[in-house]
Amino acid sequence: MTVPLALLGLLEREPSHGYDLKRDYDAYFGRGKPLLIGQVYSTLGRLARDGKVVVGPAEPGAGPDRKRYVITEKGATELQSWLAEPIEAEPHLQTVLFTKVVLALMLGRDAEAYLDVQRAAHVQRMRELMEIKRTGPLVDKLLADHGMFHLEADLRWIEITSARLGALKAEVLG
Repeated sequence: MTVPLALLGLLEREPSHGYDLKRDYDAYFGRGKPLLIGQVYSTLGRLARDGKVVVGPAEPGAGPDRKRYVITEKGATELQSWLAEPIEAEPHLQTVLFTKVVLALMLGRDAEAYLDVQRAAHVQRMRELMEIKRTGPLVDKLLADHGMFHLEADLRWIEITSARLGALKAEVLG
């Protein structure tokens, strides 16, 4: 997800101050990677420059005056187009996992050992996600489900590849 489009979506919901946008972004989309407040304001500046948001009048507060950002029709149209467009289907036919296995075979290294290490890392991450599913709020549970499904697919691929390493090695070394 791109930060500008997420901020536009939050602004379509309601006009907001930069700090409120950061808080909401981090709560819904920033799992493990919260936005820096400087990134929020630089993104809002670009959105304003491009006519997708406008800055309302400054409002007095306990600290410096605060600006409330409002989405424009142009911003709302871009957001609607983005929401209606499907994301590119995954996976791409070339992955880092595949590349490492092939290179290990080409270089005479133990590809099976690499697959074992990767399998263990995936299983560990699945345990972490299961704990999130057990104790977290619904947003986190749904994100954990998404991650689990991807890890399960990777684990199936690791098992199939492990079973076919001999044939793959013969093909790669030709």
